[in-house]
Amino acid sequence: MASKKILIIEDEKNLARFVSLELEHEGYSVEIKDNGRVGLDEALSKDYDLLLLDLMLPELDGFEVARRLRKEKDTPIIMMTARDSTMDRVAGLDIGADDYITKPFAIEELLARVRAFFRREEHAHAAEQAENTTFRDLVIDKTNRTVHRGKKIIDLTRREYDLLLTLMQNVGDVVTREHLVSEVWGYEEGTETNVVDVYIRYLRNKIDVEGHDSYIQTVRGLGYVMRDRK
Repeated sequence: MASKKILIIEDEKNLARFVSLELEHEGYSVEIKDNGRVGLDEALSKDYDLLLLDLMLPELDGFEVARRLRKEKDTPIIMMTARDSTMDRVAGLDIGADDYITKPFAIEELLARVRAFFRREEHAHAAEQAENTTFRDLVIDKTNRTVHRGKKIIDLTRREYDLLLTLMQNVGDVVTREHLVSEVWGYEEGTETNVVDVYIRYLRNKIDVEGHDSYIQTVRGLGYVMRDRK
Protein backbone atom coordinates (compact mmCIF):
# COMPACT_ATOMS: atom_id res chain seq x y z
CA MET A 1 0.00 0.00 0.00
CA ALA A 2 1.33 3.45 -0.90
CA SER A 3 2.30 5.68 2.00
CA LYS A 4 -0.03 8.47 3.03
CA LYS A 5 0.89 11.86 1.56
CA ILE A 6 1.04 14.81 3.95
CA LEU A 7 1.58 18.47 3.06
CA ILE A 8 3.00 20.79 5.74
CA ILE A 9 2.40 24.52 5.25
CA GLU A 10 4.54 26.13 7.94
CA ASP A 11 6.95 29.10 7.77
CA GLU A 12 8.98 28.13 10.85
CA LYS A 13 11.55 26.16 8.88
CA ASN A 14 13.12 24.35 11.83
CA LEU A 15 9.73 23.20 13.11
CA ALA A 16 8.56 22.15 9.66
CA ARG A 17 11.72 20.14 9.05
CA PHE A 18 11.54 18.49 12.47
CA VAL A 19 7.89 17.50 12.00
CA SER A 20 8.64 16.29 8.47
CA LEU A 21 11.47 14.03 9.66
CA GLU A 22 9.29 12.54 12.38
CA LEU A 23 6.44 11.90 9.96
CA GLU A 24 8.78 10.33 7.42
CA HIS A 25 10.14 8.10 10.18
CA GLU A 26 6.52 6.95 10.71
CA GLY A 27 6.33 6.01 7.03
CA TYR A 28 4.50 9.01 5.59
CA SER A 29 5.45 10.87 2.40
CA VAL A 30 5.87 14.56 3.25
CA GLU A 31 6.16 17.86 1.36
CA ILE A 32 6.82 21.27 2.96
CA LYS A 33 5.77 24.76 1.82
CA ASP A 34 6.60 27.87 3.85
CA ASN A 35 4.21 30.34 2.21
CA GLY A 36 0.42 30.43 2.35
CA ARG A 37 -0.15 31.20 -1.31
CA VAL A 38 2.42 28.67 -2.52
CA GLY A 39 1.05 26.06 -0.12
CA LEU A 40 -2.48 26.61 -1.37
CA ASP A 41 -1.36 26.17 -4.98
CA GLU A 42 0.36 22.92 -3.99
CA ALA A 43 -2.70 21.62 -2.14
CA LEU A 44 -4.96 22.45 -5.09
CA SER A 45 -2.72 21.00 -7.78
CA LYS A 46 -1.92 17.69 -6.07
CA ASP A 47 -3.85 15.17 -3.98
CA TYR A 48 -2.78 14.87 -0.35
CA ASP A 49 -4.22 12.64 2.36
CA LEU A 50 -3.70 15.28 5.07
CA LEU A 51 -2.69 18.92 5.38
CA LEU A 52 -0.87 20.28 8.44
CA LEU A 53 -1.58 24.00 8.28
CA ASP A 54 -0.06 26.83 10.31
CA LEU A 55 -2.23 29.91 10.90
CA MET A 56 0.38 32.68 10.74
CA LEU A 57 1.80 32.49 7.21
CA PRO A 58 3.22 34.93 4.62
CA GLU A 59 0.86 36.21 1.89
CA LEU A 60 -2.17 34.10 2.93
CA ASP A 61 -2.87 33.11 6.53
CA GLY A 62 -4.06 29.63 7.44
CA PHE A 63 -7.70 30.66 7.69
CA GLU A 64 -7.68 31.98 4.13
CA VAL A 65 -5.79 28.94 2.82
CA ALA A 66 -8.40 26.63 4.38
CA ARG A 67 -11.29 28.76 3.14
CA ARG A 68 -10.07 28.76 -0.46
CA LEU A 69 -9.12 25.08 -0.40
CA ARG A 70 -12.58 24.09 0.87
CA LYS A 71 -14.20 25.70 -2.16
CA GLU A 72 -12.57 23.08 -4.38
CA LYS A 73 -11.36 20.10 -2.34
CA ASP A 74 -12.08 18.27 0.90
CA THR A 75 -8.47 17.46 1.84
CA PRO A 76 -8.45 16.85 5.63
CA ILE A 77 -6.81 19.67 7.61
CA ILE A 78 -5.14 19.75 11.01
CA MET A 79 -4.41 23.35 11.99
CA MET A 80 -1.26 24.11 13.96
CA THR A 81 -1.70 27.36 15.85
CA ALA A 82 -0.02 29.35 18.59
CA ARG A 83 -3.33 31.10 19.24
CA ASP A 84 -5.17 29.14 21.89
CA SER A 85 -8.42 31.10 22.06
CA THR A 86 -11.75 29.33 21.70
CA MET A 87 -12.68 31.85 19.00
CA ASP A 88 -9.70 30.85 16.86
CA ARG A 89 -10.40 27.15 17.28
CA VAL A 90 -14.08 27.54 16.42
CA ALA A 91 -13.21 29.77 13.45
CA GLY A 92 -10.87 27.09 12.14
CA LEU A 93 -13.53 24.41 12.48
CA ASP A 94 -16.12 26.69 10.89
CA ILE A 95 -14.12 27.03 7.68
CA GLY A 96 -13.50 23.32 7.36
CA ALA A 97 -10.55 22.25 9.50
CA ASP A 98 -10.91 18.71 10.83
CA ASP A 99 -8.75 19.22 13.91
CA TYR A 100 -6.29 21.62 15.53
CA ILE A 101 -3.25 21.42 17.78
CA THR A 102 -1.85 24.31 19.81
CA LYS A 103 1.81 25.31 19.76
CA PRO A 104 4.05 24.51 21.45
CA PHE A 105 3.09 20.86 21.15
CA ALA A 106 4.90 17.63 21.90
CA ILE A 107 5.73 15.83 18.66
CA GLU A 108 4.29 12.66 20.18
CA GLU A 109 0.88 14.35 20.47
CA LEU A 110 0.93 15.48 16.85
CA LEU A 111 1.97 12.04 15.64
CA ALA A 112 -0.78 10.47 17.76
CA ARG A 113 -3.37 12.79 16.23
CA VAL A 114 -2.18 11.96 12.72
CA ARG A 115 -2.28 8.23 13.44
CA ALA A 116 -5.72 8.56 15.04
CA PHE A 117 -7.00 10.45 12.02
CA PHE A 118 -5.86 7.82 9.53
CA ARG A 119 -6.99 4.98 11.79
CA ARG A 120 -10.46 6.48 12.00
CA GLU A 121 -10.53 6.93 8.22
CA GLU A 122 -9.56 3.30 7.68
CA HIS A 123 -12.15 2.05 10.16
CA ALA A 124 -14.85 4.17 8.57
CA HIS A 125 -13.96 2.87 5.12
CA ALA A 126 -13.95 -0.75 6.30
CA ALA A 127 -17.30 -0.27 8.03
CA GLU A 128 -19.07 1.13 4.99
CA GLN A 129 -21.81 -1.16 3.74
CA ALA A 130 -24.17 -1.02 0.81
CA GLU A 131 -27.35 -0.73 2.85
CA ASN A 132 -28.69 2.62 4.07
CA THR A 133 -29.00 3.81 7.65
CA THR A 134 -32.24 5.63 8.42
CA PHE A 135 -33.83 7.65 11.21
CA ARG A 136 -37.24 9.27 10.72
CA ASP A 137 -36.90 10.83 7.25
CA LEU A 138 -33.09 11.03 7.36
CA VAL A 139 -31.29 8.51 5.15
CA ILE A 140 -27.54 7.90 5.07
CA ASP A 141 -26.22 6.18 1.96
CA LYS A 142 -22.99 4.72 3.31
CA THR A 143 -21.75 3.67 -0.11
CA ASN A 144 -21.75 7.24 -1.43
CA ARG A 145 -21.41 8.94 1.98
CA THR A 146 -24.44 11.12 1.32
CA VAL A 147 -27.31 12.22 3.56
CA HIS A 148 -30.89 12.83 2.43
CA ARG A 149 -33.93 14.24 4.19
CA GLY A 150 -36.76 13.16 1.95
CA LYS A 151 -35.62 14.19 -1.55
CA LYS A 152 -33.28 16.92 -0.26
CA ILE A 153 -29.55 16.21 -0.18
CA ILE A 154 -27.94 17.64 2.97
CA ASP A 155 -24.40 18.87 2.44
CA LEU A 156 -22.25 17.76 5.40
CA THR A 157 -18.54 17.97 6.03
CA ARG A 158 -16.56 14.77 6.56
CA ARG A 159 -16.64 15.20 10.34
CA GLU A 160 -20.34 16.10 10.46
CA TYR A 161 -21.15 13.01 8.40
CA ASP A 162 -19.17 10.71 10.70
CA LEU A 163 -20.79 12.23 13.78
CA LEU A 164 -24.30 11.81 12.37
CA LEU A 165 -23.58 8.25 11.28
CA THR A 166 -22.34 7.31 14.75
CA LEU A 167 -25.49 8.72 16.35
CA MET A 168 -27.78 7.04 13.81
CA GLN A 169 -26.06 3.70 14.34
CA ASN A 170 -26.93 4.01 18.04
CA VAL A 171 -30.57 5.16 17.80
CA GLY A 172 -32.24 4.98 21.20
CA ASP A 173 -28.95 4.83 23.11
CA VAL A 174 -27.30 7.80 24.80
CA VAL A 175 -23.89 8.31 23.22
CA THR A 176 -21.46 10.07 25.55
CA ARG A 177 -19.23 12.91 24.44
CA GLU A 178 -16.22 10.76 25.32
CA HIS A 179 -17.44 7.96 23.06
CA LEU A 180 -18.07 10.39 20.21
CA VAL A 181 -14.58 11.87 20.58
CA SER A 182 -13.14 8.34 20.45
CA GLU A 183 -15.25 7.14 17.50
CA VAL A 184 -15.33 10.27 15.35
CA TRP A 185 -12.03 11.94 16.16
CA GLY A 186 -10.06 8.84 17.20
CA TYR A 187 -8.82 10.42 20.43
CA GLU A 188 -8.15 8.62 23.66
CA GLU A 189 -10.35 8.93 26.75
CA GLY A 190 -9.74 12.12 28.70
CA THR A 191 -9.45 14.36 25.64
CA GLU A 192 -11.32 17.69 25.75
CA THR A 193 -14.85 17.07 24.46
CA ASN A 194 -16.04 20.64 23.75
CA VAL A 195 -15.50 20.06 20.03
CA VAL A 196 -18.40 17.59 20.08
CA ASP A 197 -20.82 20.30 21.20
CA VAL A 198 -19.60 22.59 18.41
CA TYR A 199 -20.23 19.94 15.77
CA ILE A 200 -23.60 18.96 17.20
CA ARG A 201 -24.64 22.59 16.74
CA TYR A 202 -23.41 22.49 13.13
CA LEU A 203 -25.39 19.30 12.50
CA ARG A 204 -28.60 20.65 14.00
CA ASN A 205 -28.35 23.77 11.88
CA LYS A 206 -28.18 21.60 8.76
CA ILE A 207 -30.55 18.71 9.43
CA ASP A 208 -33.26 20.15 11.69
CA VAL A 209 -36.49 21.58 10.32
CA GLU A 210 -37.82 24.80 11.82
CA GLY A 211 -40.92 24.19 13.92
CA HIS A 212 -40.14 20.50 14.45
CA ASP A 213 -38.31 18.66 17.22
CA SER A 214 -34.56 18.34 16.76
CA TYR A 215 -33.36 14.97 15.49
CA ILE A 216 -30.59 15.06 18.13
CA GLN A 217 -31.52 15.41 21.78
CA THR A 218 -29.14 16.54 24.53
CA VAL A 219 -28.87 14.39 27.65
CA ARG A 220 -27.52 16.81 30.21
CA GLY A 221 -24.23 15.76 31.75
CA LEU A 222 -23.88 12.72 29.48
CA GLY A 223 -24.07 13.30 25.75
CA TYR A 224 -26.58 12.98 22.93
CA VAL A 225 -29.27 10.61 21.69
CA MET A 226 -31.49 10.12 18.65
CA ARG A 227 -34.80 8.60 19.80
CA ASP A 228 -37.76 7.47 17.72
CA ARG A 229 -41.06 9.18 18.44
CA LYS A 230 -43.34 7.21 20.70
